[in-house]
Amino acid sequence: QVQLVESGGGLVQPGGSLRLSCAASGIIFSLNDMGWYRQAPGKQRELVASITRGGNTNYADSVKGRFTISRDNAKNTVYLQMNSLKPEDTAVYYCNARRDLGYYANVYWGRGTQVTVSS
Repeated sequence: QVQLVESGGGLVQPGGSLRLSCAASGIIFSLNDMGWYRQAPGKQRELVASITRGGNTNYADSVKGRFTISRDNAKNTVYLQMNSLKPEDTAVYYCNARRDLGYYANVYWGRGTQVTVSS
């Protein structure tokens, strides 16, 4: 049974920081590309940051220079360090795991953690 469990969300003031964690089980973590997505009310889910199994990272333009994604394969955990948070970062943040197997891919999602940036 695959589980991705996010934690670390909450309420933070503009300019503040949060670190999200996503603990994975039921998958071979080191063989998966991992990502963080977010969905704000009334908006589509969007990619925030991703990290390949090889450690290559990619960021949405809106978070470049403020957010950092990292992974610890020994702990089966991916992190998202979020600094200089803005009200527009308010959303539910979801963890994603993806493993390409040629002509198809296994994709898994966590249940999400709420991040609210407000004074």
